[in-house]
Amino acid sequence: MPVSRPELSDSRVIAHVDMDCFYVQVEQRKQQSLRGQPTAVVQYNSWQGGGLIAVSYEARKFGVKRSMRGDEAKEVCPEIHLVQVPVARGKADLNSYRNAGSEVVAILSRRGRCERASIDEVYLDLTIAAEAMLVDNPPECLETISEEVVKSHVLGLEEFPAQDGSNAREKVGHWLTRSDASRRDKLLACGAFIVAELRLQVLEETEFTCSAGIAHNKMLAKLASGMNKPAQQTVVPFSSICKLLGTLPIKKMKQLGGKLGTSLQIDLGVNTVGDLLQFSEEKLQEYYGVNTGSWLWNTARGISGEEVKERLLPNSHGSGKTFPGPRALKTVPSVEKWLSELCEELSERLQFDLEQNKRIAHTLTLHAHAYKSNDIDSFKKFPSKSCPLRYGTSKIKEDALILFQAGLREYLGLYNVKISGNQNSGWGITGLSVSASKIIAIPSGTRSIMNYFHNQEETCPQVKLSSKKLIQDAPLLSPSENGGHMTLQSIEPWISCSEEDEETKHSLPLDRQEDKEMRKEKLPDKETSICSSPDAEVYRGWEKDQTESKGDYLTEKIRDSLESEEGKRKSNKEKGMSTISRYFQSQNSGDLLKVEHASTSKLSESPSLSDHQSEPPQENSPARGESSVDARLCSHIKLKRPAWSYDIDEIDQDVLNELPKQIQEEVQAWLRPQKRPHTVKRDSGIARYFLPAKNK
Repeated sequence: MPVSRPELSDSRVIAHVDMDCFYVQVEQRKQQSLRGQPTAVVQYNSWQGGGLIAVSYEARKFGVKRSMRGDEAKEVCPEIHLVQVPVARGKADLNSYRNAGSEVVAILSRRGRCERASIDEVYLDLTIAAEAMLVDNPPECLETISEEVVKSHVLGLEEFPAQDGSNAREKVGHWLTRSDASRRDKLLACGAFIVAELRLQVLEETEFTCSAGIAHNKMLAKLASGMNKPAQQTVVPFSSICKLLGTLPIKKMKQLGGKLGTSLQIDLGVNTVGDLLQFSEEKLQEYYGVNTGSWLWNTARGISGEEVKERLLPNSHGSGKTFPGPRALKTVPSVEKWLSELCEELSERLQFDLEQNKRIAHTLTLHAHAYKSNDIDSFKKFPSKSCPLRYGTSKIKEDALILFQAGLREYLGLYNVKISGNQNSGWGITGLSVSASKIIAIPSGTRSIMNYFHNQEETCPQVKLSSKKLIQDAPLLSPSENGGHMTLQSIEPWISCSEEDEETKHSLPLDRQEDKEMRKEKLPDKETSICSSPDAEVYRGWEKDQTESKGDYLTEKIRDSLESEEGKRKSNKEKGMSTISRYFQSQNSGDLLKVEHASTSKLSESPSLSDHQSEPPQENSPARGESSVDARLCSHIKLKRPAWSYDIDEIDQDVLNELPKQIQEEVQAWLRPQKRPHTVKRDSGIARYFLPAKNK
């Protein structure tokens, strides 16, 4: 039912632009020889020459009408050229007309808010442009007026005085440039100048002509656009509204052509819109409810607050076909065949909209017209059915067929019976269509899931990290011997994290850089050391086993952790910050953080480790120096135990807050590790692969 929307302002400038026999113009642009010739576009079927879809104004002069078929049109006008509409999948293909309409919309949207109402009609809100023109270049100050503007029709112009002997165009020019006109009429005059300019641009750039109506709301503008065609425009001043609506048949008004209009004629004896003026708003509300009654009362006075919505693209896509008379579909397989064709077209349009306009539809709806031959309830409508839309031709086909079967069962009253095969209970389908609606733009920043699969080749090498990266980037948190402490087990704490680029290096203070260079000189070659260590071989075997068993939960968690740490490290490099790993690695220098030693007794029990730590690596090794370095590194990995630990309760939050934000986040992640769904037994983690074998 219509909803009453009161006007917020009566000074708006709204235009309705309607293309002139648009389908014919598109075909005439393809075939220039048809220009100026009586032409009509006909349907694809050849029965009686096909039904007429559009008729040129040259053919209308001979009495050709859209209600005729091709053969009848030739009888009335033997010179008429009948052009068949393009065909695809056994039905009319309107894509060429849609694309041509998009060309027009792109031009009209240059001057104001634009709402595409259909393939060949557009609403424009020109209020802002008209107000700007009235301030900067008002019509009364113009020295000359273009020919296209003075060709305008101003409704009720005979009421305004004009000079003796002046013709209609002079009267229009006088009305448009009156200095004593009201502000509303001046704004409409500015709108007439703007629309005339836009229509000329459309003609020059697309070779299409169009007509327009200019008024202060959408309802009046649409009524005016069809009053003078082709290639003309009509202005409706505020004072001429009653004249326009007074004699307008009630069925010609939008939303009054159906049951509501019939009810007004039968129940209230209303035949024209002007007849509604005799009824009060309360009386109309009593008959038709509050909303509809108020809407009828406002409509009779030309009041409509409907806004022009910013929409350059259609808000739905649909594909349908009719099957009149003996061509009615009477079996499920025949319906399925045509549903397949319709769904393919719909899927193509949805995919095109997605790629070109970055929009997605959410609802799939099936509509059908049907009849029952042996039923007194033959006027019962076939119920429309909807469901969430799934992209992909096969999925749309599957869902559409399910919707049809559900609607057919409801239509026939066979709720618990599945209708299939060639079964027929006296029903026939005379119309079938599928549509996609609730189309919205994809939010910015959204990426398709297909990017995940396209980038698998690049992602996999990052997941399969080397043993070096695993040792550097995946320190494990596990309970220490003292139950109240958490121990950070660093497998190889004196190996620096990753090779830094020059930007990261120079972001450090000078003394830090020098200290770092000294450490690099003293450290053995990382690639050589790790690759030759026995524990690295153990890790490789573990990695191979774990890769083959992708379902293992621990493997997935490790990979997720590695990817997360890799991303953090890249972010740190961009910001010129060192990671928390370097933060703790430099704790020996005493310039960042001092950590309490975990257990001096355990270290004293391991003299070899202490000695090894105090013994600096030799810079110049003999010929077997490389293997000696490997041996030292191997024993270091085997004998290394947690070098330090910390008590969560002893950490000063104020000190932690003074650290850089990135380091704070990493420390907080260590202090509150994520809960794991499965309990891991002690010594069952990855660290056990790097511990020395127990003596049996």
